[in-house]
Amino acid sequence: MSRVADVIAARKGEGSGALVGYLPVGFPDLATSIEAAIALAENGVDVLELGLPYSDPVMDGVVIQQATQQALANGFRLRDGFEAVAAITARVSTPVLLMTYWNPVLQFGVDRFADELVAAGGAGLITPDLIPDEAAEWLATSERTGLDRVFLAAPSSTKARLEQAVERSRGFVYAVSTMGITGARSDVDNAARGLVSRLREAGATSACVGLGISTPEQVHEVLGYADGAIVGSLLVKALADGGVDAVAAAASYLATGK
Repeated sequence: MSRVADVIAARKGEGSGALVGYLPVGFPDLATSIEAAIALAENGVDVLELGLPYSDPVMDGVVIQQATQQALANGFRLRDGFEAVAAITARVSTPVLLMTYWNPVLQFGVDRFADELVAAGGAGLITPDLIPDEAAEWLATSERTGLDRVFLAAPSSTKARLEQAVERSRGFVYAVSTMGITGARSDVDNAARGLVSRLREAGATSACVGLGISTPEQVHEVLGYADGAIVGSLLVKALADGGVDAVAAAASYLATGK
């Protein structure tokens, strides 16, 4: 069973799809990042993706890099991630996924990390730099704990790689819409539609598109062919520029177009 997949299926059943919102833990400080995530959940975001700040965020664009660097400079610790998840899940029922590069999990201990996340009420992990055929330890641990495991698929992925990502993901497959880094763009690449089609052929029942989505129109477009739309940089910038109220307004705008 997957809480994330259940939420996405419910939104699909309502004739739409899921809005997934990303924010980094600890930006601009831990308490504010918790309130901002709760604001997302209260303003139309169906699944929360919380990023753990990391010293070498190779997949992240400038807006997210600056936010995570500030969180690290402010003294972010890995345990702050679990504290944030626990505080959020105590107040809202929206499932919370942590997005993390794999090295911090290894350093903390895979089983220990998973157990702490379960205790905090978390739903699972998005692991952008971990490929399924190198994830044996995480696959075993996630089976033991029931945590979701979200692997990435790119337009350049081979048929075999897509099949592997579909088979081993739980919650959804993260369809990377571009070959670049995160950041709002004026157009969501046409490659996303083709990638989701290929994931469907590989058996995917839950595929969410991320990287480059920044308007309600793009959310609507993506939900026309995918199961979820993932938005990050726009929300992080809103939080940086206007605080919790601004991020709440941005989430509502993405969800409703108003």
